[in-house]
Amino acid sequence: MQQKKRSSQLILILSYITLCTGLLFIFFFDKTTTLQQENKKLEQRNEQLELQNSYVLSDTGNFNSTSGYLGWQTINKKANQLVKESGNRFSKSWAIYLVKEAQKYNIDPFLVFELLKTETGGTFNPELVGPPTKFGHAYGLAQFMKNTAPWVAKMGNLPYNEQLLFDPYYSMQLSIVYLDFLHKKYENWNEALTAYHRGMGGLETFKKENGHAKSSYAVSIQQRAKTHHNAIASR
Repeated sequence: MQQKKRSSQLILILSYITLCTGLLFIFFFDKTTTLQQENKKLEQRNEQLELQNSYVLSDTGNFNSTSGYLGWQTINKKANQLVKESGNRFSKSWAIYLVKEAQKYNIDPFLVFELLKTETGGTFNPELVGPPTKFGHAYGLAQFMKNTAPWVAKMGNLPYNEQLLFDPYYSMQLSIVYLDFLHKKYENWNEALTAYHRGMGGLETFKKENGHAKSSYAVSIQQRAKTHHNAIASR
């Protein structure tokens, strides 16, 4: 009888230990998962801060309207406008990068942003693959085709492989280099943007058929870019 009693007690003790162990495991597992999620958020935040700081530090000592602390205020305002307009689909680090790089080429960052918005259908999906055409697919945030991207990359002294087209920073850089080339070639944004959309051969066809280069693509991008300047000016 005592043996059975001891066995029952031992079973109860073991059950209690197992229960406590299970509860501790669940507690620490949940805690670990929460900490991992928080660490991931902190890592993303640190990446953004590092990018912001790198731009500020790179301009230290040049306190004019386009660089240093005063320049940073303008960059930050424009970047915030892009993030807001995208519904947070365009990240802050992307926005800062775009504003800063477009500034180097004296290109309106809002114009580049609206081009990216149009090309991705407002999704800003860096892994987007466009529909099939007779020239193939277009890839990434700026929707470059594989017959165009290599020579644009070479023109911008950039490395090239197909996987890079899905890197948002690379894609934005490629679009800025290409827009700079087109704008210098045609000396106006109607032709430059229409050529970006249709190709340079497509631009000439459009001009022959319509007598001008004011495609709806080019006009709408320029009009929407102006709304961002107005929004910032009104604040």
